[in-house]
Amino acid sequence: MTDNGRVGTRGRAVVTGGSSGIGRAFAERLAARGLDLTLVARGAERLDAPAQEIRAMHGVDVQTIAADLSTPLGLDQVEAHVRQVEGLRLLVNNAGFGTTGPFAQSDIDIEEQQIRLNVLAVVRLTHAALTRMVPTGRGGIINVSSVAGFQPGPLDATYAATKAYITNFTEALYEELRGSGVRVQALCPGFTRTAFQQRAGWSQRAVPGFAWQEADDVVEASLRALGRNQAVCVPGWHNKVLVATSTKSPRALVRRISGIFSCRAFR
Repeated sequence: MTDNGRVGTRGRAVVTGGSSGIGRAFAERLAARGLDLTLVARGAERLDAPAQEIRAMHGVDVQTIAADLSTPLGLDQVEAHVRQVEGLRLLVNNAGFGTTGPFAQSDIDIEEQQIRLNVLAVVRLTHAALTRMVPTGRGGIINVSSVAGFQPGPLDATYAATKAYITNFTEALYEELRGSGVRVQALCPGFTRTAFQQRAGWSQRAVPGFAWQEADDVVEASLRALGRNQAVCVPGWHNKVLVATSTKSPRALVRRISGIFSCRAFR
């Protein structure tokens, strides 16, 4: 990270969930700016192709770590890398997943796994990165949250709650780090064209076309906001309107509307 907050041409970025979607878009954009990369995903087979393509296109060093961040062993492995890697300039905590359906009927072990990945991994990796960045007075952390964190999420209760945690956690760190030279951001995208919704069981037909964004556009907005030292980035005018409405409306109304939408979108 250079003094003006832009990602510089030396150093390394660690991107979790870096094999596809928003994580892959971050990896490509950061490599284009000259950063070496460490990409993290659950399986080595997910990482081989993107790593090779990015090396060939941008000429940067790309390391890969196959690790499941929802497990103690996988998280320990990546945390140790973040604490030891040379030239750490940026951490992108992008790995995460969601579930849908009535909480009472959910697999509680999967719900716990979701909390471990969406929250615990972010907290531990953020702490590991800050132990490196704060003493040097430089670096940045982007924690990928969601607009879902700004309101209750009936039928995706755990996911929405984890994202509320991440947004509040990141904003608190922003204030703690004020004047330190280290920048943190909660990136809160809405519906983005990745495999996330399909894996979570959401019907894309329930979402109007204008509400969708591309991963590249989300990443561009995030990096631009990081350069401005913006604590929370909500990409897209429609998402900004949704967040403003959610935060200014009575909670009972927000909760009810969210429940109606969720019932239509869940299949």
